[in-house]
Amino acid sequence: MTARLSLHHKAEEELYRLDRTVKGQFYDFCHRFREEPDRPSLDLKKLKGDSRIHRAKISQSYRALLIPIETDQRGTKHWLVIAVRHRKDIYDELQVAVNRVTGELEFVDLAVVGDSALRRAGITLTPAEPGRNTPTMPAPPSQEPSDVPERPALLAAYSADQLRELGVAEQLIDLALTVSTDEELDQLLTGAPLLSKDVLYGLAAGMGIDSVLEEVTRPVQLETKPDPADIVAAFSRTKVTSIDDHVQAALDEGSFRRWKLFLHPMQDKIAYHDYTGPARVSGGPGTGKTVVALHRVKYLAEHLSGDNERILLTTFTANLAADLRLRLTSLIDAPKLLEQVDVMHIDQLAARVIGENSGNHNRRKRISDQAALTELRQLLVEVDEQRWDAEFLVDEWNQVILGQALLTRSAYFQARRAGRGRALTRPERSQIWKLIEQFTARLDKLKVETWGQAAERAARFEMDRAAEAEKQRTSTEPTGSSSGSRPTIHRYRHVVVDEAQDLRAAHWKMLRAMVAPQRNDLFIAGDTHQRIYDHQVSLGALGINIRGRSTRLTLSYRTTRQILMHATRIAEGDKATYDDLDDGTDQLTSYRSVLNGPAPILTAYRNWDEELLGLGTLLKTWKDELSTDEHGAHRDPAGHIAVAVADHEQLAQVINHLATHSGLTCAELTKDGPQDDGDIHVGTMHRFKGLEYQRLAIIGLRHGILPRAHVERYRHHDPQRYEHEQRKARSLLFVAATRARDVLAISWHAQPSTLFAATGKVQEGCGTSCSRST
Repeated sequence: MTARLSLHHKAEEELYRLDRTVKGQFYDFCHRFREEPDRPSLDLKKLKGDSRIHRAKISQSYRALLIPIETDQRGTKHWLVIAVRHRKDIYDELQVAVNRVTGELEFVDLAVVGDSALRRAGITLTPAEPGRNTPTMPAPPSQEPSDVPERPALLAAYSADQLRELGVAEQLIDLALTVSTDEELDQLLTGAPLLSKDVLYGLAAGMGIDSVLEEVTRPVQLETKPDPADIVAAFSRTKVTSIDDHVQAALDEGSFRRWKLFLHPMQDKIAYHDYTGPARVSGGPGTGKTVVALHRVKYLAEHLSGDNERILLTTFTANLAADLRLRLTSLIDAPKLLEQVDVMHIDQLAARVIGENSGNHNRRKRISDQAALTELRQLLVEVDEQRWDAEFLVDEWNQVILGQALLTRSAYFQARRAGRGRALTRPERSQIWKLIEQFTARLDKLKVETWGQAAERAARFEMDRAAEAEKQRTSTEPTGSSSGSRPTIHRYRHVVVDEAQDLRAAHWKMLRAMVAPQRNDLFIAGDTHQRIYDHQVSLGALGINIRGRSTRLTLSYRTTRQILMHATRIAEGDKATYDDLDDGTDQLTSYRSVLNGPAPILTAYRNWDEELLGLGTLLKTWKDELSTDEHGAHRDPAGHIAVAVADHEQLAQVINHLATHSGLTCAELTKDGPQDDGDIHVGTMHRFKGLEYQRLAIIGLRHGILPRAHVERYRHHDPQRYEHEQRKARSLLFVAATRARDVLAISWHAQPSTLFAATGKVQEGCGTSCSRST
């Protein structure tokens, strides 16, 4: 081998979008280039604009753009592939540079910029390989006066020096200051370096200079100013993929991008940082919190000091845990490291702790909160209790009594009830305590417990274990010397939590006790705007101090800005506020997306039957559109389209209708993921947590479904609880809507839900005769 090749992440993204044949040709090119880069058939030549950039022939139509990095002691030259593209899209004006903020290599391509923006900036592109198929390049700016008035520049309020300070690539600054529409900005940033994209989208979205500097630039800024001429140092800071035989398998699978879980530089700083204690990352949908959590596990696993040390990666549900396990396996290559990581959902973890500490005589069957609610309603009927409704009592039990592990009546009298709505007098608390005692006695007699009770039991067991470990650590006597037993230690060296917003207070007490307070002990990822279960906590009050170690991600890579904007209006509602898991508040104001797409489709129908007919028509259209890719090749649309509903009754009706009237196969989403292999995934909104689909329909959102009609009774006599229920409903719809990557459709019949009736233009649906457009 006379040459070594690496792949820049931009080239990797380009390969992912290319035809499978071109991917195979690229791999063959890599093999030939490594053996003999100067062979005539590769036609290796420098570009006229930036002499560091070379082009080489992959096939008759495609070229690789490369830059030389260094030559090692054995004479092997290291090259970096920075782009893979059609020969007609290669221009002499392509440039590579070292970013003045991050010190990373940046590849800047102006070929994707619109002609009008190029003309205003006075830029003309010259083809590197002239030919009759080459499009005409933009002409120099015309001196003729135009009858069309010029629109003001989007970023007219900023100067070139300000953009430089924020880290925008030098080649993009003049163009950025001339673009006048969102469409032009999208074109400019299509192939832009990540930092430039983040900065310019942030400014265009209304973020101030100081906010962009603090949230975008500083987290990725080097401590010392980089040398713009030191390509070797810049390469060492840049994320690249080594090209070897592993790439061949990825290319053959046609899933090149999944070969590696890419991190944005800001995400990288969060995942691979050494923290002095618990740390948290928050962020809106699609901002990469889960990817950061997975890379965090990788970083921690690589720094374990012994074979007996273990890491826990946990989340709220079984299907999310299964997805994390699969993705972690693709991220960590070393089987030995994987064996030291436990991946399980939080209730499974609690059940394990209880199983280890309870004999068979103390085993109880676990029931859902809904089953417990039914038992409590029956109890209230039997004792003729009419002062309190069952829903309120169950919430009080879960949030306050179990949430704070209150074991006595006097402790309940003194407990904080922040966020619980109406205040309670001491006699009222006494009444509630008596009813809860009767209720829990009833569950004990049935030998059942709720998952909330199980979490509280597990927390007490683990806290006892932690106390014993601390006692032995500080004791002057040799541990285990008298009986020969092994010393008690904390269960884990590190704990990483995804979807943190849905965990109960008891879960957090259990997790806090599972790991000793130390560097990098807890890493937490979550977003309270996506809290779909009613578990509001304060981490500080539970012994988890994240102050000064909390970071927020603001850029979405999954959902288009049109969908994100629509979902944000749903979540915020009438100035709804959300906590930050630590007695503060969190907002969606600075979240933005790098993706562009059609506006969500809002459709009203006369009745449920017509809505189902309209859904069938829409899904068949989507399926046909997704069955052919941009190159005309056939592809399987299965698993890329989904339907979300509010409840199980609607779920059964939708699946039955699509199968019997629309000829579509469905797979129901359950706690364990999709059942069967149907083309269309259908589930209740709760089941869409952590999932992603190209196209998503949310149907049946009529008035009284979300939020439920009974919530209205709290509007006047318990306004705090009314707002609480409204916020829960908003969060659920927010989660469902942001599962759509490209296209979102929402429909209802009769009167629409109050959550989105005024969030966009509404189409009148009329069954199969109705026409739609996005």
